[in-house]
Amino acid sequence: MRRVTCWVGAVVSTAVMALAGASSASAALSVPYGSTALNDFISAELFSPTTLAGANINCKLTATHPYPVVLVHGTAEDEGSNWVTLSPLLANAGYCVYAFNYGENSLSLGGRIDGLGEIAASAGQLSTFVNQVLSTTGASQVDIVGHSQGGMMPNYYIKFLGGASKVHTLIGLAPSNHGTTMSGLTTMISNLPDASAVESMIEQDAPSLLEQALGSTFMTNLFASGDTVAGPRYVVIESTHDEIVTPYTNAFLSGPNVTNITIQSQCPADPTEHIGMNWDSPSLQNVLNQLSNTPNPAFTATCTNYGSSL
Repeated sequence: MRRVTCWVGAVVSTAVMALAGASSASAALSVPYGSTALNDFISAELFSPTTLAGANINCKLTATHPYPVVLVHGTAEDEGSNWVTLSPLLANAGYCVYAFNYGENSLSLGGRIDGLGEIAASAGQLSTFVNQVLSTTGASQVDIVGHSQGGMMPNYYIKFLGGASKVHTLIGLAPSNHGTTMSGLTTMISNLPDASAVESMIEQDAPSLLEQALGSTFMTNLFASGDTVAGPRYVVIESTHDEIVTPYTNAFLSGPNVTNITIQSQCPADPTEHIGMNWDSPSLQNVLNQLSNTPNPAFTATCTNYGSSL
């Protein structure tokens, strides 16, 4: 009887373990690309700008992934829409993922259109959030992945708010480093008959837009002492088709601890522009490579699941 009982117990135990494994396997989060990602982006923008699959949950760091990943959205975006693809992709790969909204004001429509406030103040919000993540996880540093302003703004945190010792790697997807002409839009505005009035209105309601313009006082001060500081690794992933950060080469940084990646050097047919980099598989494959403990310098992405021409 004891042998029968042990045998039954072993069978039940094996069955439970198998079911647990099946449940774990089925729990993998959906990772959208292409038109599906665009639909999810729009839906999140409208209905769930402050929630994100795979992020801000109880998570245990591992020896393979010792640094929590903080995702920083771009201008007029939010955590829910900006990271519909990368957050579940990272979570499925075993990373602890955290995201937040910053730079909100009266125009943000309840967290839907963020990143409008002064960049220095937004960097202060990033500092507070990073401290919370470090306290929650017990990590010594974080990795940061940011899009557009979210890839540039952490430079202020690193340089001026004590972030250099707390950031292991900063990865910018189409970051607005060194400012942008916005495909000539900034020049057009400066040439308007009432340019000063227009700029005054923008400065009041969305100062981060003017601060990201090529030649702005903010940009000049940010990089006056050089592009980088000792400590963090810096990675820039950019598309030659970027129509928001123009010229696209302004996204790149210079320094001994910098890796600049032009996505078309790996996938020449990739049509992705600025916003579409958020769900462009080649770009996000490079993010995963750069976040790994030992990034492969010869890494080449598989050229599938391109982002949108947006």
